[in-house]
Amino acid sequence: MKKSIVKLFVIFAVTAGTLASCSSSDESTPSGPSSSFVANANDFKGTINDGVVTLVAGATYKLTGKIQVNSGATLTIPAGTRIEGTGGTSAYIAVAQGGKINILGTAANPVVMTSGLTTKNAGDWGGLVICGKAPINRGTVTAQSEVADLTYGGTVANDNSGVIQYLRIEYSGAAFNTEKEFNGVSFFGVGNGTVVENVEVYHGADDGFEFFGGTVNTSNLIAIGNEDDQFDWTEGWNGTNTNWYGKLAFGKGNRGIEADNYEFNFDANPVSNPTITNLTLIGAGSAADATAYPENQALKLRRGTKGMFNNVVVKDFKVGYDVEHDQTISFVGTTLKGTNTKFEGIGSNAKGKKTDGSAMDVNAVFTESAAATGAGNGTAAPSWSTGWTVGL
Repeated sequence: MKKSIVKLFVIFAVTAGTLASCSSSDESTPSGPSSSFVANANDFKGTINDGVVTLVAGATYKLTGKIQVNSGATLTIPAGTRIEGTGGTSAYIAVAQGGKINILGTAANPVVMTSGLTTKNAGDWGGLVICGKAPINRGTVTAQSEVADLTYGGTVANDNSGVIQYLRIEYSGAAFNTEKEFNGVSFFGVGNGTVVENVEVYHGADDGFEFFGGTVNTSNLIAIGNEDDQFDWTEGWNGTNTNWYGKLAFGKGNRGIEADNYEFNFDANPVSNPTITNLTLIGAGSAADATAYPENQALKLRRGTKGMFNNVVVKDFKVGYDVEHDQTISFVGTTLKGTNTKFEGIGSNAKGKKTDGSAMDVNAVFTESAAATGAGNGTAAPSWSTGWTVGL
């Protein structure tokens, strides 16, 4: 009888220990080998070269300089964590090829990266830069990123740079000069092994999201009031995307989407060719910002890009679909098309211009549908944005 009691006690102890080791907190914040890097919440900067650095859930970290995650290292940011950047171009987070970032927010408790200044403005800090090993079309297998000066590109389409879930980025986009500045999130050659879902970029000084080649897929992206384009791609990006919502602020920004294949070779391969299902783009009015931004387009499609868009709502732009250059025009109606589009307050639904500057009829670039719902709720805030976003 004593032996049975002992056995029962041992079984209970082992079981309890096993259950404790499988707690929900362990599942939501993956552990790994320790790192030589020590995060200082009051002076958060430095280079992570090894192991896994996991920030404290719900804590605030003052981003005073560059955080760089190098190959073989991982930075994990749990739900509710807040990162406050100051210092303009000196303060940003960059993930190098082979490094990983796991941003594990929730709808109720997003991760927030924002300005640490009392009066917050676009450009108060840099942004998030991720460099992967997926293909680009610059004519070389790899290249150097325009910000962070890191190598990106390669031949690994399924490269994995981590997981980004429920992240809000505010007041980013610090500028080096008039031609070079950070975006909210810059995806340089990021592969489709990377998870990107439920991310907002709010009032940045440049683009909200920009894709420089790569194959990364996304869902539930929001770009509000960014001062250039809300979404931008170039260098042969191919990705499958659902639920994009972009909205300009008056006097800030000119395009919902700016899409290129490659600026210096419109025929470069791989050709930019993303698909976007469920898209809402809202401008500041078809006549608004006419002096600062005379083009004022919902979708600017140029320099040889392809792209397929379905279930699209565009509102309050001078032009809906603006297609430019011979290569781009050659794809109209086949591999460049917006099906089921609803236009509201649009000056011209479509406009075409050949490489020589002459006009071209490109109305085949779209089909109309009064029943289109865009990102989920027409021009209103989609249901999936509830709880973790601002500015809608």
